[in-house]
Amino acid sequence: MCIHQLNLLAASNNIPITNFLGKQHPIEAHHLSSICDIMEKAMVNGDTCIIRCILVVFQVVFKFFFSPQTERNRDIVRRSGLLLWQLLMAPRDQICAEIQKEVCLAISSGLNILYPGEVEINNLLKLVLTEGERNSGLSQLRDVILTNLAEQLQNNRFGSEDDEHYRLNDELLHYILKIVVRESCVLITKCQTVSKDDFQRLLSTVPAASSCLRYLMAVQNHLLSNTILIKPDENDDSDSSLQGETLKVQELKASILSLATQILTGCDEVLEMLQQVTTALINSDISDREQRLKGLEQITKATMLGHLLPVLLTSLMHPNLQTLTMADALMPQLVQLVLYTSQTALLLKTQSPVFSELNSSPTGASEQKGKLLPDERMLEEKEEPGFLTGLKIPAPWAAGKTVETVHPVRDNYKFKETVHIPGARCLYLRFDNRCSSQYDYDKSNSVFYVLKLVIYAGPNTNSRKVAEYGGNTLGYGSRSVLGTGWPKDLVKVEGDTVTFSFEMRSGREHNTPDKAMWGFACTVRAQESSEDVSGGLPFLVDLALGLSVLACSMLRILYNGPEITKDEETCQELLRSKLLQRCQWQVEANGVISPALTPSPSPLPLTIDEDREFTYPSDVLVPPVGHYFDLPRIRLPPGIMIKLREISGRARPQFRPSIK
Repeated sequence: MCIHQLNLLAASNNIPITNFLGKQHPIEAHHLSSICDIMEKAMVNGDTCIIRCILVVFQVVFKFFFSPQTERNRDIVRRSGLLLWQLLMAPRDQICAEIQKEVCLAISSGLNILYPGEVEINNLLKLVLTEGERNSGLSQLRDVILTNLAEQLQNNRFGSEDDEHYRLNDELLHYILKIVVRESCVLITKCQTVSKDDFQRLLSTVPAASSCLRYLMAVQNHLLSNTILIKPDENDDSDSSLQGETLKVQELKASILSLATQILTGCDEVLEMLQQVTTALINSDISDREQRLKGLEQITKATMLGHLLPVLLTSLMHPNLQTLTMADALMPQLVQLVLYTSQTALLLKTQSPVFSELNSSPTGASEQKGKLLPDERMLEEKEEPGFLTGLKIPAPWAAGKTVETVHPVRDNYKFKETVHIPGARCLYLRFDNRCSSQYDYDKSNSVFYVLKLVIYAGPNTNSRKVAEYGGNTLGYGSRSVLGTGWPKDLVKVEGDTVTFSFEMRSGREHNTPDKAMWGFACTVRAQESSEDVSGGLPFLVDLALGLSVLACSMLRILYNGPEITKDEETCQELLRSKLLQRCQWQVEANGVISPALTPSPSPLPLTIDEDREFTYPSDVLVPPVGHYFDLPRIRLPPGIMIKLREISGRARPQFRPSIK
């Protein structure tokens, strides 16, 4: 197994052995032929130890040493592939799991050698994706290949030339997505069908993602990150570049739209299954029904709803993806997902203890109303309770913000930081009980050994000073503490902003231990205690809110229409011109708007009313045939032309016949 360890070390790109192995010359064909001979003999004799060793050798040879350039080499490669495929398709009772795993690793290592060309690789992947559920060997090979492709795609995320090699075509992505949807539905169904002990074991294994789901996550992250972080090509002078988009960005957006449509469709199917299972559990008489309903949310996070959908929703809110095309294509699916998540969240909400107590009174609705709080009674009178009823939505900064120095504080150290919590009437500061510093002054040498904290109620050190703290209780320094030392209770600062200024003016004494120079750490909150801080929203509620926000954003885009282009911004003054708005325009067959060549035959009034919209007469003349009218021009009505000549003082040009 030393060769196997060598292979694992060589797989890392951060160690010198990778470069060393990469510089080795390819082995000759007769050497690989000898390896195949040993493999065939071991397979005939059933020597599993030799078979496993040769499989590890295949992994190293395929990855670093072999290059099938000649016809003889290609024949040896085909022979190696047949041996590996024979082992992969062997019955489970004739091959152990370790050998099957090594076979999959060998095929994955030599994927581009055993299957040269895109067509051969696509055929192999299509086989393992469609037949993987029926054969354990193909299923394991599928997992190994997709895991490797996902890792490579993540390592080459931002604009690498190898991106297209690791991204599979749309047909294969469709097969992978079908597998992910089926796996998610099966996982959710197990919450209802498995036994109590199996359900507890299931909870301990999630949220681990399958290989297919991992690959979809890598593809989605690759597309989204490239679209959001890609820089425009300054050398691109195409029409799309003038509108702020390069051809590559347009291709990425088209790929994102295709993938997002498929993912949202798959999530729709998974949410439908989740709603059915939730309803079935609520109406069942299983003894551990409450535990299963609580664990259902954790199981849901392990599906594509937890691994794919939140990242997609967050990324689609980026300005680069807030386009009319996206909104028009995704809006119907978003509305359906909002309905499913809201309904399922409400179903789970009805099973919570707080909600159940409100509806458990046997004496009728009158007794329930008497027990409700005023806010809840008002809610009951105005609207039906929804999935947000009774939930405490976490406020911004509810958990607080921690401000701290390095530990321990080094010599000549300066620290300054400002914390601003919008909307807060006052801030509450809680200091760590380990806060300590040295506060001293040597009168004989006039040297400060001072390390203290000054707090200001405002955005800078020119604001009102609140307090200053320093020193330690360990006895170091002639004045061990400054004032009352470090506060044990909350410190209240009026306003929504506080500034910390911490500075050491000189080096500390050599005999001062680190714990006496630990520095400080302080948590800033907008409320007096952290007891009311919510631990977060339930997953389905959070998902429903995220979908609702994205749907509202897409509705705004659909309502406002396409964004204004750079050309439209440049021509704003011309577009607002009443004179140009009176020009006659015509729409050609291909949808292009061009100026009409036919002037209005009817005389127009000489007075131009800028506040009144103008309509053209219905009668028009056919332009005469000639080269003069082949050039597109804007023809103004005669009345406007006469008025323009009067204002400008320019007479109409007179054409005189030429004298021969």
